[in-house]
Amino acid sequence: MALLREGHRPWQVYAELVEETGSALHVLEHELESDDRSQTLFDPDSLGQAAGAPVDVSAALDAAATELAEWRGDGIEVVSVLDDSYPENLRGVHDRPPLLFVTGALVTADARAIAVVGSRAATADGLAAARRVAGDLANAGYTVFSGLAAGIDTAAHTATLAERGRTVAVVGTGLRHCYPPQNSQLSRRIARECALVSQFWPDAPPTRRSFPMRNAVMSGMTLGTVIVEAFHTSGTRIQARLALAQGRPVFLLRSLLSQPWARELARRPGAYPIEDGEEILAVVEGLTPDDQLMMGEHTAGAPGW
Repeated sequence: MALLREGHRPWQVYAELVEETGSALHVLEHELESDDRSQTLFDPDSLGQAAGAPVDVSAALDAAATELAEWRGDGIEVVSVLDDSYPENLRGVHDRPPLLFVTGALVTADARAIAVVGSRAATADGLAAARRVAGDLANAGYTVFSGLAAGIDTAAHTATLAERGRTVAVVGTGLRHCYPPQNSQLSRRIARECALVSQFWPDAPPTRRSFPMRNAVMSGMTLGTVIVEAFHTSGTRIQARLALAQGRPVFLLRSLLSQPWARELARRPGAYPIEDGEEILAVVEGLTPDDQLMMGEHTAGAPGW
């Protein structure tokens, strides 16, 4: 936390450095105490040069400890890339965040997960399809991930809960906010029964940039992404692109193929037109070793990915 507050590099760079060295403190001390910031222990070609005056490391750590205690008092836990509890699916993604903020609890079985996403301005048919697909996945023992947005996301979360399955919301704000506000009750229920996850500081408000970043984490935490309903301007298409780049399959309901963007996406390797959850399961379980599906130990880069 102190490193991210005081450092000047992109967060994903710090995630790599901390994993390489095994110590965020080592990276922090080197970043903030070096007299010549261009002379680093790390590759200057990939990292660039830090800026700013040296910072009191002890004071930075004390401030971080105070924040951490306040967040824990609000029920927010912090998981770092060095923790065993950091999601294994996400660990294999190149732009993984160094920290995750969690309300509720992630469990090992959440590695056996599929994201179900789509338009906020959903149609009645789209909402029905989202409920059907999420219900199929929940009944098959998969954790259903979505983004807590209005429309398709809300339908996916609520259908999963109705089937007494696990659903995880990956949100585009800090965990002290709820967006959209009308989902505050749903947000509290998911936190109470399953988990809310954010990569942003708990007080961070929603921004246009934060939601695409959220999509990258959601696709990284899951074995695949289902697009239920989306239009050519929909942000949901960002998650499809990110999932394919991460080597994760993307499933499109066949009803989407009336749109040119969906037909083009369906022609790409790793994209599958589907009708229901059974077709999704057939693809995912064909790509992923059975023992990993049963134990929730899938990692990106495993055979089949």
